[in-house]
Amino acid sequence: MTGKDKKMLKAMGSQLPAVVQIGKEGLSAPVIDSARAVLTARELIKAHVLPNAGGDTEEILHELSTMLGAELIQVIGRYGILFKKKKDKSHFAYIGK
Repeated sequence: MTGKDKKMLKAMGSQLPAVVQIGKEGLSAPVIDSARAVLTARELIKAHVLPNAGGDTEEILHELSTMLGAELIQVIGRYGILFKKKKDKSHFAYIGK
């Protein structure tokens, strides 16, 4: 993925609402399953690490992206943007070319 691709994804991701919230339970199975489902459907998502999650926001989001096989595009404050391109019928077919 080029720098230009990341810049575009950052701009698009900043406009999205947070669809995954990580709370006091941390990266529990339901949170991971929910994030996986939404990421599969949308490819680009924003996640919010709540203050009661405990731990470093960047570490939590990096661990989530690793579990999902996604790329952590950006972390700002308690929010992170994750991207995982579909193999077939991607909305982001131009990324990575």
